Amino acid sequence: MDVVRIANCSGFLGDRRSAAREMVEGGPIDYLTGDYLAELTMAILWRSRQKGGGGYASPFLSQIEEVLGTCLDRGIRIVANAGGLDPMGLARQVEKIGERPGLSPRVAAVTGDDLLDRLDAVDLRSAIDQRPWADTGLDAVTANAYLGCWPIVSALETGADVVVTGRVTDAALVMGPAAHHYGWSHDDWDRLAGALVAGHVIECGAQATGGNFSFFQEVPVLEHVGFPLVEMREDGSFVVTKHPGTGGMVTEETVTAQLLYEIEGARYASPDVTARFDTIHLETVGPDRVEVSRVAGEPPPSRLKVAVNYLGGFRNQVTFVLVGLSIEEKARAVEDAFWPAVGGRSNFATTDIQLIRWDRPNAASNEEAMAHLRIAVKDPDADKVGRRFSNAAVELALSHYPGFFLTGPPTDAAPYAVFWPGTVPVDQVPASVVTREGTYRVPPFARDTPFCGPEMTPEASFPDHKSGPASADADTGTDTDTDTDTVEAPLGWVAGARSGDKGGDANVGVWVRQPTAFPWLVEILTVDRFRDLVPDVGDLPVERHVLPNLHAVNFVVRGLLGEGVASSTRLDPQAKSLGEYLRSRHLSIPTHLIGPEVPR
Repeated sequence: MDVVRIANCSGFLGDRRSAAREMVEGGPIDYLTGDYLAELTMAILWRSRQKGGGGYASPFLSQIEEVLGTCLDRGIRIVANAGGLDPMGLARQVEKIGERPGLSPRVAAVTGDDLLDRLDAVDLRSAIDQRPWADTGLDAVTANAYLGCWPIVSALETGADVVVTGRVTDAALVMGPAAHHYGWSHDDWDRLAGALVAGHVIECGAQATGGNFSFFQEVPVLEHVGFPLVEMREDGSFVVTKHPGTGGMVTEETVTAQLLYEIEGARYASPDVTARFDTIHLETVGPDRVEVSRVAGEPPPSRLKVAVNYLGGFRNQVTFVLVGLSIEEKARAVEDAFWPAVGGRSNFATTDIQLIRWDRPNAASNEEAMAHLRIAVKDPDADKVGRRFSNAAVELALSHYPGFFLTGPPTDAAPYAVFWPGTVPVDQVPASVVTREGTYRVPPFARDTPFCGPEMTPEASFPDHKSGPASADADTGTDTDTDTDTVEAPLGWVAGARSGDKGGDANVGVWVRQPTAFPWLVEILTVDRFRDLVPDVGDLPVERHVLPNLHAVNFVVRGLLGEGVASSTRLDPQAKSLGEYLRSRHLSIPTHLIGPEVPR
């Protein structure tokens, strides 16, 4: 059977540097892809450029230096979004790397996503409330539309050995090579949807092969998990696997965990296609081989997503360590002294105070008796939140509560960006492919489907998404568990979870290990129960989406991360730990659903 092997070597800017070499040398592949960008990354690259650095992901260059010659010899083509804010600059650097050993790779850059210089010429609107950007009065520091796979296809058609892009969707890095290899057309919805799912599975690197997996004790060689690859077929189905002899594992559960990462409902929209996640079929077809098939596709939205970052101001924080007895009294005493020393709490635009109780009574070690009082501030005035703020904490060192110390020295104010999610009409974002030979325009493929029309809302998939199902039978087609023999135990005894960020929102996907437990999960884990188990969400809007084919439910918490990762003051600003916290919470579980390997 004809397959095209598409491998991943990066899931984020700081991922394992040796992964590119491992994927090229570990077994046969046709394409090497790398995902380096996230909403936070664009703000990081902006700050790097402000300090004189490049606007691209520089780690990509050291990886390319190791593998470029081998890739050219073997016909392995490279596609990466490492171009960030400057794909042309990165393309020039790749060409220089190729010139040194006399390799002369053909390099293509995909451009057109950067809207910063023409925001007044496009119909940019908020993805949340449709408010025009022009009405905000804000000054953007970055503004990048999410391009799809077709500019990558065009770049490959020029014969490029290396394709570097700016902001494209993560899955486009896989969709482009697949569509190019098989000659798919723009309305091959099911095939494109399959490739979108493939891209979503491997975009975060080793998260598909056992990394960040709830049941990490089962992962072989967790200390060096192998990166994933997909064997794409012409019909859009594919097999997820990894190179033989590498760490980690590929199972239906590791694939499910990644499928649930940073999604919302059953419809997953991209600029090229909308994939129906409620049609995905998983099947184990061999050791470390999971087949994904039957993915249905629908037309994409007519508007592209746009990631805008604007400078929100400046921030700083101090963390007081409180030890031993009277923790709450010590915390109150700190606030009584600290706030007057910095002009009062109302002197700052935003303040966030968290008393984090790590401490234990009658602790067995000094460290186990410690708690943290974390005070964070944000303000447009850098002087307010700068050394004046952190020095005020240090000045209490010899004159305040017993056992006083801080987690670090005083710091200066740091600028932070605020993420503003927007949309823009497809036909207002013309993409281009730039090579040594010239520039090629890529035509837009506008659709009639509205970006958030009725068919794109969560209600279209499961009308019970906000309040929970009327009965589990309606969602699963199976009888709800009626076993009354239960035990109070952690949810994690029967379920895994994966959580993450989407702008200012957080998602938590939960799946059960045994399909027989799914009706129970749907019945018990309602929005109200989720609120009880995760009190951090407070009164924030929470949606629930049921995915029977994955034996999973997905929760989306709107606004948990405030204005997005770059400006969030939460200790875990990307909600990476939220799923594991949920798994640690206790509820009544039917005893027959708990596997024999779990302690009773």
